[in-house]
Amino acid sequence: MARVLIVDDDTTFCIMLRTWLEKRKFQVDSAFSHAEAVEALKRGRYDVVLTDLRLPDRDGIDVLRSVKELSRDARVILMTGYADIQTAVTAMKLGAFDYVAKPVIPDEILKLLRDALKTTPDAPPEPPPASPARPFYLKGVSEVAAKLYDHLRLVAPTTLTVLISGESGTGKEYIARHLHEASPRAAGPFVAVDCGAIPRELAGSEFFGHVKGSFTGAISDKEGYFSIASGGTIFLDEVGNLSRDVQVQLLRVLEERRVRPIGGQKDAPVDVRVISATNENLKEAVDRGRFREDLYHRLNEFALVAPPLRERKEDIPLFANHFLDRSAADLGRNVTGFDPAALRIFQAYRWPGNLREMRNVIKRAALLCPGNFITRDQLPPELWQTPPPPPATTRREMERELIMKVMARCNNNKTEAARVLQVDRKTLYSKLKSYGIEPDAGDDDA
Repeated sequence: MARVLIVDDDTTFCIMLRTWLEKRKFQVDSAFSHAEAVEALKRGRYDVVLTDLRLPDRDGIDVLRSVKELSRDARVILMTGYADIQTAVTAMKLGAFDYVAKPVIPDEILKLLRDALKTTPDAPPEPPPASPARPFYLKGVSEVAAKLYDHLRLVAPTTLTVLISGESGTGKEYIARHLHEASPRAAGPFVAVDCGAIPRELAGSEFFGHVKGSFTGAISDKEGYFSIASGGTIFLDEVGNLSRDVQVQLLRVLEERRVRPIGGQKDAPVDVRVISATNENLKEAVDRGRFREDLYHRLNEFALVAPPLRERKEDIPLFANHFLDRSAADLGRNVTGFDPAALRIFQAYRWPGNLREMRNVIKRAALLCPGNFITRDQLPPELWQTPPPPPATTRREMERELIMKVMARCNNNKTEAARVLQVDRKTLYSKLKSYGIEPDAGDDDA
């Protein structure tokens, strides 16, 4: 039976979490301050210490240090509010196993505890470095990130097709890979396909394969992406770029779960989950006739939105430190953090390129940084130089433009324009005269 020590000055929360964990076969003790935690650590051995970052006498960093001194094998998980994420990240660098944002979700605590118990005493406290095969998914702590993660957790175990929408650079492929890794298909292949990079004339062959001699250049049999992904997941990135004929073929595969290679005589069954992504509004593409409506609904059994970085400000320190750790390791640089001014610049910037832009900015800054902390001097000027404000538009100019647009739309019919603008004809005549708008007399009301 694993032993857990909860350190939090919220008595009610301690009792609730202790009861909840004991029902799940954990042996749990509580401490309401750093001093009480030290006494508990001196009395016995614990597998995991779950501590609040803010305590009445010291803080969670001090608890971490005490654990390292008194119970070296114990894993430390910090509980923290949004305002203390930077400190929590620092704690992970000092050896904490992980952290969880408050208000905590018991199921998330349970998962973290089980993950902590799987590790060995000598295991590194941080997640493994990202790689193309198994990237690390960083869920974030903001409200929108928590909502996204809840949806991921719900849909991952199912067989539903998932459509991920979001701006370029928001991490749509990382979300897709996390869905795969958290699904029953995790042991199977994950095949990522950039639909925009496949020439139209080769798309059918790339997706569904071909047999030798089926067309000029087909010198041998070729297995398509769907067959390669059978038993796992296929990720169709920028699916809106598919041509209409490939859309028809894809719809057939989704409905029948069978593929026929180009030039082949037999269908072959495929067992594959489809996750797709787009940075455009596919519903608008359907309305314009660029994308098949039946395929859109088939791909969109469950919709996810990858939020832009500007809408998840609380996550910026977390992602910045994550990218810095990876960049410093890749470049062999001893850069450990950001000075406060640099972090303020990160928080104020809108990040039009989202996570991809942040990763590139930090990698460049880590290379340029002469010391341990990145400062403004290593950041591109566009991050901290305030752009000139756009020319001010007066209310009078806006009203004149509106009237001109409505008059044009109504073919200079003043009665109709007054109705659209919800003013009487006398008011409209006055404004036309005031703004110097003179519609053709021949188009006036009869």
